[in-house]
Formats: sequence, structure tokens, C-alpha cells
Amino acid sequence: MTAHGASREALAAARERLDALTDATSVDAARLAEELAAVTALLHREAGLRRVLTDPAQPGERKAELVQRLLGTQIGGPAADLVSGMVRSRWSQPRDLVDALEQLADLADLTAAQRDGTLDDVEDELFRFSRIVSSSTELRAALTDRAASTEAKAELLHRLLGGRAKPATERLVTRLVTAPRGRSLEAGLESLSKLAAERRHRMVAVVTSAVPLSDRQKQRLGAALAKLYGRPMHLNLDVDPTVVGGVRVQVGDEVINGSLADRLDEAARRMAS
Repeated sequence: MTAHGASREALAAARERLDALTDATSVDAARLAEELAAVTALLHREAGLRRVLTDPAQPGERKAELVQRLLGTQIGGPAADLVSGMVRSRWSQPRDLVDALEQLADLADLTAAQRDGTLDDVEDELFRFSRIVSSSTELRAALTDRAASTEAKAELLHRLLGGRAKPATERLVTRLVTAPRGRSLEAGLESLSKLAAERRHRMVAVVTSAVPLSDRQKQRLGAALAKLYGRPMHLNLDVDPTVVGGVRVQVGDEVINGSLADRLDEAARRMAS
């Protein structure tokens, strides 16, 4: 998506809200992606609704209320709240809102992959699939055939990717092929690869401590983790009184135990051995 002016600011704000939502482990990122994709498809079909939701003459709160009335019972609360926030923003043109929703759906799926530790694989698989498509005119023709049904294309992709690629890769590619929205297959795959690379460089550390960390402690911990992993680190903070002392840090599947309780347990295990 190439956004300009107001739409660029609205997209940046929407991505920040998406990050805030998906940083909460209680939010199912894959489900959120599916629901945002459904809203994308709806607004792509319904030009009138698209215009109403991006009409600068309409108060943002009224547009948000319309979203809740239309979609509140069709999608989950996180998705409905995210879309409501987006329509409160100003968009340069109606299409920009739909493009942004599509990008957020892709980012939510990439977040799901990041959570289960498969984001690197997804990025590699997207790149390899793009190379396969570029080298096979027959496959490209089958995936871009306007006469073929979306079901037939999805089934073809499932035969190609099911069990061989990560679930997020299959979902992303299937959505691109069955709902290209004017994009070429090559351009869509390139865009997905860029989003995956961008997401991979955003590392999230889940930090659990017995008491809230001070600003100085957060800065020191963030700097230490950035140095350790060689990338900027976003801290997702949680408080658990059962952590006797220190902190417990989880980055992807890797856990760094710095808590007093864990050190005591380790000492006890060494004494028993």
C-alpha cells in the first residue's frame, strides 16, 4: 500500500493499535487476521459503505457506531474496536481504508507466526514461493485465471502448500490469490515478503516481574536485550507476585530466567543431583 497525507497518518495509527492489541497474548492473532480480511472483502464489494465510512463530513464517532452496529455481532471485539478506530481517522480516499485493512490482516497473520516461532520460516517460504511462481508460467496461469473459482484456486494452493509450508504462509498466499484486489501475483508476494521482513526485525520481549519496573529499570533492560539480540526490543510488561525476585524474560520461544525463585529452584536441583 502506498499511502499519502492523511491516509499515511491513519495507517500508522492503525498499525500502532494493532501492535497494542496483538501484544496482549489473550488476543488470537490468526482469528483477528481472518476477521480483518472479511471486513476488507466486505468494503471492497460495497462501494457505498466504503464511501460512508471514509466521508470526512461525517463525525468519526457516528462512523464508529455504524461499524459496531453492522459488524459488532459478526466479528470479535478486538477486530470491531480496531475497525472502529480506523473509521474515526481521516483517509485521503475510500480505497486507502480497504488497503490498510488488508495490510493489517496480513500483519496479524505474521504476528501469529512470530508468536509460534515460525516467522523466519514464513519469510523464507514466501520468497521461495515467489521464485517458483516466476519460473512456472503454468502455475502462474492457474493461480491468476479469472475463469477459475476461488475454491479451485484455494484447493490448488492447499495441495501445493498444505503440510509443506507453515499455516500462516498458506493463509497469506491463499488470501492473495483468491482476493488480489487488482494486484499482480508477483507484486502481492513481494509486498508480503517485505512485511514479513519488517515484522521479523520487530522483536518483542514478554517481561514478568514481581512488582512494576521503574522507568530506569525498563530502559536498562531494553538496552541489555537489544545488545543481546542485536535488534531494537519492544517490552511487553506483566506483573506476577509469585515471581519472588528479579525478572523473567521471554523472547519468542527462548526464556531468560532471572528471577530469584528460578535461581533457588536451580540451586536445589543441583544439590539433589
